[in-house]
Amino acid sequence: MAREHNAAVDPVDEILPPLRMATLGLQHVLVMYAGAVAVPLIVGRALNLAPEDVAFLISADLFCCGIATIIQSLGVTRWFGIQLPVMMGVTFASVGPMVAMANAYPGPDGARMIFGAIIGAGIVAMLIAPFIGRMLRFFPPLVTGTIILVIGVTLMRVGINWIFGNPIGPTAPRLVDPVAAGWLNNIKEMAGEGVVPAIPDSLKVAPSVQNPLYARPINIVISGVVLVAILLIARFGRGFVANIAVLLGMLIGAALTILLGQMTFDKVAEAHWFGIVTPFHFGMPIFDPVLIVTMVLVMIVVMIESTGMFLALGDMTGRRITPERLSAGLRTDGLGTLIGGVFNTFPYTSFSQNVGLVGVTGIKSRYICVAGGLILILFGLVPKMGAAVESLPTAVLGGAGLVMFGMVAATGIRILSTVDFAGNRNNLFVVAVALGFGMIPLIAPDFKQWLPHAIHPLIESGILLATIAAVVLNAFFNGAGNNLEDAKRAASMADH
Repeated sequence: MAREHNAAVDPVDEILPPLRMATLGLQHVLVMYAGAVAVPLIVGRALNLAPEDVAFLISADLFCCGIATIIQSLGVTRWFGIQLPVMMGVTFASVGPMVAMANAYPGPDGARMIFGAIIGAGIVAMLIAPFIGRMLRFFPPLVTGTIILVIGVTLMRVGINWIFGNPIGPTAPRLVDPVAAGWLNNIKEMAGEGVVPAIPDSLKVAPSVQNPLYARPINIVISGVVLVAILLIARFGRGFVANIAVLLGMLIGAALTILLGQMTFDKVAEAHWFGIVTPFHFGMPIFDPVLIVTMVLVMIVVMIESTGMFLALGDMTGRRITPERLSAGLRTDGLGTLIGGVFNTFPYTSFSQNVGLVGVTGIKSRYICVAGGLILILFGLVPKMGAAVESLPTAVLGGAGLVMFGMVAATGIRILSTVDFAGNRNNLFVVAVALGFGMIPLIAPDFKQWLPHAIHPLIESGILLATIAAVVLNAFFNGAGNNLEDAKRAASMADH
């Protein structure tokens, strides 16, 4: 009788034995872990936060990943939760705009501005969730593929800088010659005594000495080892092992840096075993309207992608996605983003690699992801885990970042491969011009110097420029005739 009862249970609602459920939940966590911790590392370091604050961002991110995952998979009232096996994580689509904000407003005040924008965007996302389905026609695979391609290309700069060093700061390619700096100081002293004319304050010595910390051969070797390890595991690994190739590659890189004495556990030893993730860690958020608009545009793109993801997952699990259920799932993207802003972390969306894992394992129970969410919350409450990730040398992250961010770009290309370029040459114009717009902030970062300062955060992100260009050009050339099948097809190939 028990067997007949179990057979009657919808596979999505099946509750597995606790040990198996915990094991499968941990598998989902490991598949997404490398991608989940990448964003707080990128944004925290772009903000020039102290190491302990970056570690806190990582813990907060894992904690909020867990909360958003449980709400999405389990469902909370009829308003929130798609009630499918979904793991939630920070979307890479938000990284470009947040790094632009961090560069413009570094430090804790910049963090407060970013979190204010995220909270505002989360609220707006919840309000517009029921209308997102109507916007699908503006986001066919031509548009989403182009946007994801630009996201990947934009993020590649971060991964490459992790390998060699940032263009400014302690690891910049060139440093100021101390002899030249001393000479200028002597001249300024003479100017103060009236011996020579006054020296303008803007006169500074240009960096001219090669920095030994930039592009260190040992760092390049470490990144190369991580990259090769990931590729070998992906090539020869099977099933679950292949799915966590990036995470395993990072662990191999960490072991190498420990042997070389580059990674220590001093910060891990100082961190507590248990810590509460407190809201508004950096103070009350600052709500800037332009920054909020920027993040709202990001959330629209994210929710369009989530729509396709939910539709594809509905087909995979055999559960029909009604408009009400779709709205509940998209509303949870907004709620998760709101929670993220309150608890010092970032915008959330469903992680497509975990959707792929559902297809690989054939296990459709949403309670597996609920278990994964509980594990993520537990990880977030252990500060030592955040400190351990923050302690990873950037060379290790560089080898992994090259793969992670490159895969995002490759995913965009894969989506574009479904687009008809031979029969409609105008599609080439859409990709070409949108890609060009996306490259402007990368190639000419000072292009905005004569434009109103208030709109700088809005146009500093190549991702947003490319999104606007792709949507407008597609509507101009092709009209607005996208359908749900297009969205599902694009989502089935999406990755984070």
